[in-house]
Amino acid sequence: MTAQNTNKIKTDFPKIAILIPSYNECTRISSVINNCLDYDLDIVIINDGSTDATDQTLKEFESKPNNKVTVITHSVNKGKGEALKTGFAHAVNNNYYGVITIDADGQHDTKEITDFLAEVGTNDPDLIVGSRFNNTKGMPFLRRFVNYFTSWIISNIAGQKIEDVQSGYRYIKTVVLKNIKLETKNFDTESEILLKAGWFDYKIANIPIRTIYFLDDFKSHVHPVKDTIKFFKLVFRSNSWKRSFFKSKRIAI
Repeated sequence: MTAQNTNKIKTDFPKIAILIPSYNECTRISSVINNCLDYDLDIVIINDGSTDATDQTLKEFESKPNNKVTVITHSVNKGKGEALKTGFAHAVNNNYYGVITIDADGQHDTKEITDFLAEVGTNDPDLIVGSRFNNTKGMPFLRRFVNYFTSWIISNIAGQKIEDVQSGYRYIKTVVLKNIKLETKNFDTESEILLKAGWFDYKIANIPIRTIYFLDDFKSHVHPVKDTIKFFKLVFRSNSWKRSFFKSKRIAI
């Protein structure tokens, strides 16, 4: 476990939480949390039915005095989308202004949380997506191609340019979370959020991030076949969602 930096980065923003969905990440989540503790922000972790030592690791953080870590546990694994929705509900119920979502596997550089906060402070967007496409060094070609392709599709359907729809490194205002009804349960939830935010004309910003690919023992929870099928099912379903959305909008007008 890495030592905690006692010189916390001060923030003068409204109440914002760092939200970390986690599933079987006991070997990496400690360093992710410790790095996030450098910020004067609450940290909300969703333990999504982990079967390794994640639960014990998180209990160690919860037991520390004056800690800013809240752990919410699913008794069984429900999928990343459900973990995010649990975290979103917590943010709404506890009157957070917004959340910064970050993965528990160490692939996101926590130092870049500063960039998200700077964008919030300067432009106050409704949603920020961290884009890896300014620095794709180390990204496998197939992953790079799939990310470009899916981002192009989602951007066209959403009506806004979103550079990296598969990035889990984001900032989302709680007003967005209150108004968008999410219907998916897994990794496709992240694309669903962007689609519906685009239809609501929420302001979506893209900022550059880097992704760490040097983890020799890294094992992605994304299934290349199953999750690709889910993506295209999402695209198919989005047509009916879009019709229903704009129909209700016309009725409201």
